[in-house]
Amino acid sequence: MTGKRPPPPLDEDALRDLALRYVGRFATSRARLLAYLDRKIRERGWAGEKPADARALVDRFSDLRYVDDAGYAASKSASLARRGYGARRVAETLRADGIAESDREEADAHAASESWAAADRFARRKRIGPYALERPDPRQREKWIAAFLRAGHSHATARRWADAAPGDVPERDE
Repeated sequence: MTGKRPPPPLDEDALRDLALRYVGRFATSRARLLAYLDRKIRERGWAGEKPADARALVDRFSDLRYVDDAGYAASKSASLARRGYGARRVAETLRADGIAESDREEADAHAASESWAAADRFARRKRIGPYALERPDPRQREKWIAAFLRAGHSHATARRWADAAPGDVPERDE
């Protein structure tokens, strides 16, 4: 015997069970759940009497509130802000996760209100500006600014943090 037997093709019950296990284990969006189910159908095949309708299953899970895009967006936004990511990076992540613009409003507002605190956490984590041991040379300063930009912060914010002297945390502009 050379390997494991391939799993049997899916039917409606097996697809529902897969979806339940997935939403039970992972915080997810409607689009991510749909992509997961479509991938499983492609990998394992379909043996159901009716054609596979993963979208209907995702809609049902959404109606039952097993999947909540607005709640997912708010949670993901808060998580990324705690890790020091800026509003642009948060918005890009939510867009990639398939969150509709209407479901991102609260998350976008949270990311905007937490942007300065997120920049502080990012600078602290990366030892940039006030958290560095010494002033950077021009090349290192540019690397710091690039890191801030990749993390989704504005260029003005990146410059303020990269130009701060060690031990001198910049004040937030109102």
